[in-house]
Amino acid sequence: MDKNTKLKELRQKRDKYKEKLTGMYKNFRGVKHENSLSELQYSEIKVYEDLLNSVVEEITKLEN
Repeated sequence: MDKNTKLKELRQKRDKYKEKLTGMYKNFRGVKHENSLSELQYSEIKVYEDLLNSVVEEITKLEN
């Protein structure tokens, strides 16, 4: 796979993760004490944030 194709795929992933996170942030009101649903939502948000960060880092490395 060449560099331009890889960049294109990574940018698509980045946009997908940003869109997903935006939707999750709209419905998230913080972690409530003793509420497993809010804790799961928080964990899911953190996973998507990490995915987004790793994709952005990879894009930066490929662009340089």
